[in-house]
Amino acid sequence: MLICDVISSLQAIYVLFRDDGLLKLPYCIALSGFVCALFAFGIPYLSALRIWLGFSTVFSLIYIVIAFVLSLRDGITAPAKDYSIPGSESTRVFTTIGAVANLVFAYNTGMLPEIQATIRPPVVKNMEKALWFQFTVGSLPLYAVTFMGYWAYGSSTSSYLLNSVHGPAWIKVVANLSAFLQTVIALHIFASPMYEYLDTRFGSGHGGPFAIHNVVFRVGVRGGYLAVNTLVAAMLPFLGDFMSLTGALSTFPLTFVLANHMYLMVKGPKLSAFQKGWHWLNVVGFSLLSVTAAAAALRLIILDSSTYHLFADM
Repeated sequence: MLICDVISSLQAIYVLFRDDGLLKLPYCIALSGFVCALFAFGIPYLSALRIWLGFSTVFSLIYIVIAFVLSLRDGITAPAKDYSIPGSESTRVFTTIGAVANLVFAYNTGMLPEIQATIRPPVVKNMEKALWFQFTVGSLPLYAVTFMGYWAYGSSTSSYLLNSVHGPAWIKVVANLSAFLQTVIALHIFASPMYEYLDTRFGSGHGGPFAIHNVVFRVGVRGGYLAVNTLVAAMLPFLGDFMSLTGALSTFPLTFVLANHMYLMVKGPKLSAFQKGWHWLNVVGFSLLSVTAAAAALRLIILDSSTYHLFADM
């Protein structure tokens, strides 16, 4: 999801000025990977993201406000929209199930407030406050843009909303550039735990973060990681289908199944029959949903792999 956003924003900026088709999808992916690598080289630790988290918030708000306002204006003046869901009944069912896994994977961002909440005590209470805020007030802007876009354009809405809106070119450039920069920061946040592990496990551990040998290590390890990811993303333009598969096989079990099962193992003797039944319902229900979503994702991968070739320009 994040990869799709960063690429779409680059393409949208280019199309605003030149619609000649010269900037192909693989080129956008390569440019995005290069910018992400530069950012990864310059941010040695997760704690060094402090000020960048503020920039990320500002960039997000810029995108949300512009997308919401332009969609609202288009929705008021646009003719009647078609809200029907295209495709056969089976296609709609499988696509919906796959989308659920995709969304769970893309928006499973609870680790950010959890990490930040551990900075000062009381850790658990701060963590709970951060998560409650994130999934209530914090989620409202995201839902506002989603529903506004669908209301304004119907089923013809682009998966990247700024491709559908109309308005002054400079405003759309600001929104697209904000989306691009915010996504670069977000991608680094999610990759940071792996970066930290590699630095701790294989780094020298001596000298400052910008000592020559540490910079060379980051360029080699992080650059290699991003180069492989960029190559795979360029080769497989339907990478979002793999995100659905990842969400089905990892995010669903880890977030909903394992957490409830662990709670049952620890608190089981003290729980009432109703509480045990509720947690077992979550374990069984999300296990079934995980299997179903994995089947839906595999179906999408098979269908898309027969349509798109390697390094396709979608």
